[in-house]
Amino acid sequence: MRVAIAGAGAVGRSIARELVESQHQVMLIERELTQIDPSSVEEAEWVHADACELASLEEAGVESCDVVIAATGDDKVNLVVSLLAKTEFGVRRVVARVNDPRNEWLFGENWGVDVSVSTPRMLAALVEEAVAVGDLVRLMTFRQGQANLVEVTLPSETRLAGRPVRDLKLPPDSALVTILRGGRVIVPQADDTLEPGDELLFVATAAVEEEIRSAVVDGP
Repeated sequence: MRVAIAGAGAVGRSIARELVESQHQVMLIERELTQIDPSSVEEAEWVHADACELASLEEAGVESCDVVIAATGDDKVNLVVSLLAKTEFGVRRVVARVNDPRNEWLFGENWGVDVSVSTPRMLAALVEEAVAVGDLVRLMTFRQGQANLVEVTLPSETRLAGRPVRDLKLPPDSALVTILRGGRVIVPQADDTLEPGDELLFVATAAVEEEIRSAVVDGP
């Protein structure tokens, strides 16, 4: 997979390293010359250009990329990069970094964003996830807000404890995708037994999140 990353700061370089290690082709686009440091990610292609300029993106060959990641520290820049990538170059998948949670509402389909990642919100969600048992925690939003990744930790008092996954009655537009148990990642099967303390990860629309929480906490 070919990936273009706009912004070669600490975040952009970290993403690039992870993608390179996964055998993806990575291009880093950075307008500040002081941030150009090919030795930091030697396997990546480095481009000194302004990712907000259409001509620069065209010259860099963004149209050949499968994914564009807008990872600068400026929300305005990330929105412009996302819009250009989607509308001018038809990039299949656009991921954008949200620096200020107050701007999160802008990062959607109208600006060409497929997935937005808000670091402050994710950190807050992880804190909630670490201390909340029986409460639903939203970890991430996918596809212009049409679905979310949510987590519920199975409390000891739920009637589902010791029962098979098939007894978990979920509403429409939701799916149990993973069970985290200690150091294990379990792909749930109908006969797998649920245990107190299991972290259940669901993909679901916002409209059914409360129904999921009730299904987990209250049981059948």
